[in-house]
Parts: sequence; structure tokens; C-alpha cells
Amino acid sequence: MPEVEISALGARGDGIGDLDGRPVYVPYTLPGDRARIRIDGERQGAVQARLEALLAAGTDRVDAVCAHFGTCGGCLLQHVGAAAYRRWKTGLVADALARRGLGDVAVGGLVTTPPAGRRRARFAALRRAGGVVFGFNERRGRRIVDLGECHVLRPAIVDLLPPLRHLLGDLLPAGGAVDVQVTETDTGLDVWLCADRPLDLAALEALGAFAEARDLARLSWGAPSPEPVIVRRPPVVALSGVEVAIPPGAFLQASRAGETALCGLVGAALAAGRRVLDLFSGCGTFALAAPAAAWVTAVDADAGMVAALAAAARGRRLAVECRDLRRRPSPAAELDGFDAVVFDPPRAGAREQAGAIARSRVPAVVAVSCNPATFARDARILRDGGYRLDKVTPVDQFLWSQHLELVAVFTR
Repeated sequence: MPEVEISALGARGDGIGDLDGRPVYVPYTLPGDRARIRIDGERQGAVQARLEALLAAGTDRVDAVCAHFGTCGGCLLQHVGAAAYRRWKTGLVADALARRGLGDVAVGGLVTTPPAGRRRARFAALRRAGGVVFGFNERRGRRIVDLGECHVLRPAIVDLLPPLRHLLGDLLPAGGAVDVQVTETDTGLDVWLCADRPLDLAALEALGAFAEARDLARLSWGAPSPEPVIVRRPPVVALSGVEVAIPPGAFLQASRAGETALCGLVGAALAAGRRVLDLFSGCGTFALAAPAAAWVTAVDADAGMVAALAAAARGRRLAVECRDLRRRPSPAAELDGFDAVVFDPPRAGAREQAGAIARSRVPAVVAVSCNPATFARDARILRDGGYRLDKVTPVDQFLWSQHLELVAVFTR
């Protein structure tokens, strides 16, 4: 098996070395490591490998905190020391901007969030002969790593894993698989078993008994959309102090600390706005963070989340619209009526919507993104349309992973 020196960390968190003049990507390594590797194959001209033995450790290497590290695909960077980790995360944004010709933009310091803070997660479960395997998929594979601990998730979610495993052992047929989404809300856990099989009476009774025994707020079943089986109390989340009863499967920021950081940055950027448009608004995380004196319009394609925001915002200066912005982006003529626009698209970004904003006369634009690469593409569109990119702040609410949030402020 070949040996390589690791010289850099790639954008996906893999260490990068040189193998006969070609880049080789090795998970769970970092610069300064010398490693013996096993070649797995090639991808886009680069060699993909796995770590077989660590022969020498880089100076930034630290001990991982979780027993599953190295197999579970949820965390890729527990072995990287704090200072190197912060440099790498900040570099994800700087490098993405540079690739789009925006290397002159200064990236602010990384805003960090604490461990054990993630309030929303999606797990995989499979019933085998020896019982139910329940957890996250391994890195670059479909095998499920059976979780016994997790240092990322909220304790209430971790505590639910053993009883969920037992429940699914009774519900799933041999070889049966299901995804499980768990969200911690202010009124209790909201659980969705993502399965497209019908439920018989015995299964319904088992689910109801489980929800009672574990004091769940709500338990839903079904795929691709969830249907509530039992609602013991509405799952409610306070967004900027406004209580929102979220629908099953609703999107929320991954952690409360991350949400607070993002809302603080967005709210500060909107301080002077009196007419604010929030695009891809979801349940209103940023619409409700706008100044109390502002008139806000929130737009999203998900009818359930739009309805939840409308119900929570009664009596406030807030209007909602259900609209698929990927197919029907808000045109420049509509945007011109606002003082500020916020847009927080999915990971694919918002190329068409960014183009419409670039053609508008909106004086201030706030972009929130969970993908530095698609953000940089959309930022280039706004820059070419005459906007200045004044500030970019990365927010790390996906601890020890390659994922990263950011808030950017544009003006013209």
C-alpha cells in the first residue's frame, strides 16, 4: 500500500496528498500527516483513498471526542485542532469567492456554536436479524453506523435513540428500512418516521403508546410527506420571540445558537429598512428578525410553513405569499418597491433570483447561504449587476463537518 504526505485540507474535509503527480484525497487526515493508504478509485481525475495507518501525525492533530469518529459520516474533522479548524472553515468561504473572482472581499471571523446543540437530524434505520441498526451513514457509503453516542446532537435527541431502535424493531419487517427525522422544539420532540408503507391498527396503537411513553409533542408517519399519527401538543418554536407552531417536516436552522447568530447578523443589516422582502422565508426565521417597525413580505414555496408563519404573525406588519421562487423568481419590478431583500435559498442557491435582484434598484441585499460555492456564484451575479459585497460572516453551526452557513451584506 502506498504512503503519502498530506499537505492540505480539501473543501469536503478530506486531507489532500500527492501520489505520482496526482492529487489523492484521504478522509480523516490533515496537513503534516504521513499516512499509509488504500486506493478506492478515482473521481473527476483525483484518486480517492482511505486511511489504513497513520505513520506520523501533523502538529494540528488532536484526539477525537466520539467513539464513532472515523466510521460515522456525520463528523469529518474532530481530529483537527481548534485554530486550524477555524482557519479551514473560514477558508471555505474565501476560496469559493476567489474562484469567482471575488478574492478582494474580506471574510469576517468565524462565529462558532457549541457542541451538543443540533436540534434537527435525519437518521437511517434498518432491521437486521440481530436487531435494528440506527444512526448515520458511513463516509462515502450506505452502511449505517449504529449510534451509541453523539457529541453534536441535543441530549434529548440522543436519549430518544435507544427507545426508537426498540420501537422500529417491532414495526419494521425483516430487512425493512426507514428514515427518521427528529426535531427538538420548545414544546417537545417532533418525530417523523419517513416510510411509504400503510399502517395497520396494531402499528397505530404502538406509535400512540410510544408517543405517550416518551412524552413526544407529535409523531408522524409517511413518505414523501408526513401525516401526523398523534399530536399531543403543537410543536412550537419561538423565532425572535414569536411562537410559531411548525408543520411536520418543517425546516429550521440546525441549532438554536446558530439561529441566534444568523438572526443577529441579518437583523443588524436590516436595521434601516422599512420595507423588507424575505425570499425563501420558511417559517419566518428572518422575517420575524426584521425591525419591529418594518413592513415585511415573506415568500416561500412550502404552503405549510407559509401558513404557520401567517398564523403566528397575526397583528404584525407582515404579509405572506406562497410561491415557488425557483420557477417564478420575484422580478426586478417587484423588488424595486423594497428597501431591503433577504434571500436564504437551499444548497443549490438562487441563480435566477440573484439575476432578478441584480437588475433591480433595491439598495440593500442580505444573502444567507449554507453552501459557499453556490453563494459565490450568486454573489458574482450581484457584483456584476452593480452591488458591492460589503461583509461576509461565516457561522459554524454544523460542527466538525464540511458544511457552513454564512451571512453576506450587499449594497448599491
